[in-house]
Amino acid sequence: MDIKKMEWTRQPLEFYADDHKVEITTGPFTDLWQRTYYHFRNDNAPVLQMKTEEKYFSFIVKTDFTRSSRRFDQCGIVMYLDSENWLKASVEYENDRFEHLGSVVTNHGYSDWATTAIPADVKTMWYRLSRREDDYCIECSQDGKNFSQMRVCHMLEGAGEISFGIYACSPEDSSFKAVFTDMQITPCAWKAHDGQQPDEDII
Repeated sequence: MDIKKMEWTRQPLEFYADDHKVEITTGPFTDLWQRTYYHFRNDNAPVLQMKTEEKYFSFIVKTDFTRSSRRFDQCGIVMYLDSENWLKASVEYENDRFEHLGSVVTNHGYSDWATTAIPADVKTMWYRLSRREDDYCIECSQDGKNFSQMRVCHMLEGAGEISFGIYACSPEDSSFKAVFTDMQITPCAWKAHDGQQPDEDII
């Protein structure tokens, strides 16, 4: 994957990038969230992405968040189309006992949050984002080989050209360095469904 093809939607406090690695230093009070439950709108997290019209592909990246130390510090994958249409997946620091592995999907200005608790000593995570037209699958892995499904979702504005990549942020008054490596684009690893057939149209 050519990192030089990626562009900042918003630049972080500091960053470093070469052919093999991207480091993002987050600024305080940065986040992505829209309306649901909390009723606030946060749209200032640094995002580094590339554009594609390819309908079937997978994007893989390894994240290292060893230096996260404040509640909600996070880094992971993102597909940011505009302020009201995007998805993200990450590990969010909670405390010295557990963290939240989760994902957020935002359609037409409303976010959801699907999450599960994981041990606080987990400091790296791989993600794989796969696209099949306007449907998407997010997976995670601790070894970069065996991936587990986090969620399948539909993006209402995700049928045409999209932008996808990485992000990091610190929603509270903190800052940390997130490290991204092993980025690659592959043929779609999310295979076509071969189970129950779609319902036939009733005429």
